[in-house]
Amino acid sequence: MIAVDDLIALVRNYNPKTNENLLREAYEFGLAMHEGQFRHSGEPYFSHPVAVAAILTEQRLDDATIVTALLHDTIEDTKASYAEVERMFGKEVADLVDGVTKLTNLQLSSSETKQAENFRKLFMAMSKDLRVILVKLADRLHNMRTIKAMRPEKQAQKARETMEIFAPLAGRMGMQSMREELEDLAFKVLNPEARASIMRRFVMLQKETGDVIHRITGDMRQEFEEAGVEAQVFGRAKKPYSIWRKMSEKDVGFSRLSDIYGFRVITNSEDDCYRALGVIHQRWRAVPGRFKDYISQPKSNGYRSIHTTVSGRDGKRVEVQIRTRQMHDVAETGVAAHWSYRDGVRAKNPFAVDPAKWIASLTEQFDAEEDHAEFMEAVKLEMYSDKVFCFTPKGEVVKLPKGATPIDFAYAIHTRIGNACVGAKVDGMRVPLWTRVKNGQSVEIITAEGQTPQATWLDIAITGKARTAIRRALREVDRERFIKLGRELARSAFEHVGKKATDKALETAARNLRVEDIDMLLARLGSAELTTREVLHAVYPDLSEAESDDIELRGAVVGLSHDQHFTIARCCQPLPGERIVGISHRGKGVIVHAIDCEALEAFEDQPQRWMDLHWHAGKHPAIHATTLELTIGNDAGVLGRVCTLIGEQKANISDLTFEDRKPDFFRLLVEVDLRDAEHLHSVMSALEAESDVAEVRRYRDPSRVTTQAG
Repeated sequence: MIAVDDLIALVRNYNPKTNENLLREAYEFGLAMHEGQFRHSGEPYFSHPVAVAAILTEQRLDDATIVTALLHDTIEDTKASYAEVERMFGKEVADLVDGVTKLTNLQLSSSETKQAENFRKLFMAMSKDLRVILVKLADRLHNMRTIKAMRPEKQAQKARETMEIFAPLAGRMGMQSMREELEDLAFKVLNPEARASIMRRFVMLQKETGDVIHRITGDMRQEFEEAGVEAQVFGRAKKPYSIWRKMSEKDVGFSRLSDIYGFRVITNSEDDCYRALGVIHQRWRAVPGRFKDYISQPKSNGYRSIHTTVSGRDGKRVEVQIRTRQMHDVAETGVAAHWSYRDGVRAKNPFAVDPAKWIASLTEQFDAEEDHAEFMEAVKLEMYSDKVFCFTPKGEVVKLPKGATPIDFAYAIHTRIGNACVGAKVDGMRVPLWTRVKNGQSVEIITAEGQTPQATWLDIAITGKARTAIRRALREVDRERFIKLGRELARSAFEHVGKKATDKALETAARNLRVEDIDMLLARLGSAELTTREVLHAVYPDLSEAESDDIELRGAVVGLSHDQHFTIARCCQPLPGERIVGISHRGKGVIVHAIDCEALEAFEDQPQRWMDLHWHAGKHPAIHATTLELTIGNDAGVLGRVCTLIGEQKANISDLTFEDRKPDFFRLLVEVDLRDAEHLHSVMSALEAESDVAEVRRYRDPSRVTTQAG
């Protein structure tokens, strides 16, 4: 464990004016509070807060943050209280410690609904003081460095949480070195064989080629010296996880992977950055399409650097990043650079992003999301996506996630532009709206009065802002029509059970279904987002489901003309309650697929064949086939119990095939006839509760042909 004098020395290295008495008092208080507590490794527990504080000294953070690190577990794990911490160390530290405690208690890898709510709390805590998340990230980094002491299942859970949440969050905050280490530590737990394989390949490569990094670094330094450019050059092999991700994305083996080495050139000025770039491009051949200038177009987290990839010795590609010292500080520590100290005073780094403005821009779009799924979609797009930079015809820059389309570009400019979009030109050429825009392209949006968003745009747009605006516009366009249809459906359904759809009854349904008012209830009913059965059940929960008439198969799908017939796709077996789309086939009518069906990829370039469909908002009979893949114990009576469970859920087994027979288990495909997605959930829940069922999942096969005509 780091001694108090050594920790103070680490802080004094960058902040000679540090309050040594405050640090010493916090150290002694934390040590006393954690006395008698031990980590899984057997070390005194207080060694962990001290290590977290030491990690934060690498980012040259202020005294309040270092003290928070020393005390970050006291309120949660010891008898210390907020009031006591406030009395001894002040309100600023007490609030920071309390914020870290609340973050620790958030279950960020829980169910989607709870996860979305906890992410809202996470961003709320960040908006109050970003130093809270800096301490939490350092806390997670030290826990990942010492993860071997945990149980294997706990290691896997922490590693997944780190890979999915904390590493991307560190990256989004510009803390690239921390992101890379978190990813690699999690990768070591989640896929140790793959990581070990990459490390072995590195050793073999070094034996074959020698010290490539040393040779190229020497060559670069010599070129800069001859050109009169003052610059430091650092080279390194990329992290194993970074290499693994590139191998997966590009679907290539290690031997075919380029730019596994990275070099950083640190200059004294911005002008020298561009001079250094010229020197490198004169000496080595630049790789087309691999140049990015983040100095003239910085990232939103303050990141500035020039990226280029060149062919080095023996044709090997290497990536070069060129930046000034101040840019490098931001590149390594991101928004943490805002608080960094140098020589006893806050370092005024001109490239450090104001955390208040940064977090405000980050949370603005999240606050606009109306439900949990849309909120999580926006969070993941923002945290996990690389950016592309496009230009308006006037030369203004628009930042978009990788994979964005002209629809996303239009909504990024203004919602009004997006809603009125009828086409787009990229670099002066007319392109389909589903085109993926690329770095440096000029995009012109063509608009027309009276144009409204199309439902198919939801499958084209990828940004949360665009998708939210499209959903809102679609609801407004169809609102009156859906309200009228919903009122008629409600009247008919209520009369069928001898009741009246009065305003009072509908108000009760809206309140119980957590819908804001009657109009919204009727609109969702008319648009098939709610079923009449759900509305009836919200008012009269004791009414039997059998009192509603079943919808015949030929009327189950809404959106077809009277002379069109349809068939349900066997590949994805969509169920009522799931989003669907129709693909027209000459001689076959319309084939109905689930919106996420893999078979739809074959029709991406044929938009004229796509049809916007939805299920009828009523009760469907149990005639919709769905295949389940079960792994069950090979024991007497297990298969019989499984069949009984399915029957008890009022689902009929129409086919059963054994896929694999082993001495201790069977794997089989069971085709069951179901009413809707809710019925499927009930059947799967019942099966998952059976102790002899090891696994149950929905089985989909893109190669299967379509069946079940309507």
